[in-house]
Amino acid sequence: MRLVLTGPIASPRMLQVLGLQGTAVQLCGRLLGGARAGLERDGWPGLAPGSEPLVGVEVTANGALDRYAAVMGLRPLVHDGYPVIGVAPQPCEARWFPDDMRDALAAEIAAQILAAPLDAGADHLAWRLPMMGIWAGSRLRARSMNWSGGGVVARRPTDAVTMLRRKQTFSGFFAVEERQLTHALHAGGESRPMTREGFMMGDAVVVLPWDPVRDRVMVIEQFRFAPALRGDPQPWLLEPVAGRIDAGETVEEAARREALEEADLHLDRLVPCVHGYPSPGAVCEFLYQFIGMADLPDGCAGIHGLDGEAEDIRGHLMPRAQLSAMVDAGAITNGPLATLSLWLDRWADRLRAEPADL
Repeated sequence: MRLVLTGPIASPRMLQVLGLQGTAVQLCGRLLGGARAGLERDGWPGLAPGSEPLVGVEVTANGALDRYAAVMGLRPLVHDGYPVIGVAPQPCEARWFPDDMRDALAAEIAAQILAAPLDAGADHLAWRLPMMGIWAGSRLRARSMNWSGGGVVARRPTDAVTMLRRKQTFSGFFAVEERQLTHALHAGGESRPMTREGFMMGDAVVVLPWDPVRDRVMVIEQFRFAPALRGDPQPWLLEPVAGRIDAGETVEEAARREALEEADLHLDRLVPCVHGYPSPGAVCEFLYQFIGMADLPDGCAGIHGLDGEAEDIRGHLMPRAQLSAMVDAGAITNGPLATLSLWLDRWADRLRAEPADL
């Protein structure tokens, strides 16, 4: 079947992921809305009549396009005599415009849809789109990292790891991917094929709110399933503010959003601390950790969280020295909170001395 793609779905990156080649055609009309096209099922632009020139790409539909369109809820609409895909009958409000980063993110999400198990239905994958967007953003940030290894770890060439086979063994809110691979050895040569599994969680932000004037911090308390599953009799943990980085968000935007959602706090300044992998053997998570400088007056701690995410979060105000003593006594079992407390103890005086607008 011949179709005409237009708007975000016709970007060169998307055509490559979907395995499509086509020829340009000229349409008349204009795109309305669609700023979240390719990131959300209902985020596609509408195509309105008009005299403005609009470029489309005529292609022959394939299985990849059929699956992607089913997940995204896209159906051909007749316009200028062509069956056009990539647009919706009713546009979303925010306007679509060409954006390189958004196009890269949408293409990465499309690649995940196509890599999902064949028995995963379109509705299930549509339900997973928020998490696929989080994972897509994580992969793009990983590719842009320029970590030097501190001058100790040698930079390997791109072919130092060879993926032989991949299979997604679980697809829920999170996902588990199994891969068979080989990698370069320290002594030279290549390892034997090995099978590894990774828990695909995506990148997250972690923020410890700190009031430098009162020298107090806010920590949050919430129930955690993993300690309960492990059998810990105290699965309510003290933690910093934390959460996943949504598709299309910057790291800093996510940090400020989470502070509002979990603690009703507006942060004055974000100070980058220790960023890294908490458990790189099997957990595909990267943490961006910050001190969030804020005004923390008496009475600002409350109970917050999003009902839609079943969050029940209580804030606790305490002097920084109290948190430090709890870390020293082994009373803090949340690793990021302990890390941020130790980091803040080292740098608090210097942060106070810096100009407030840094």
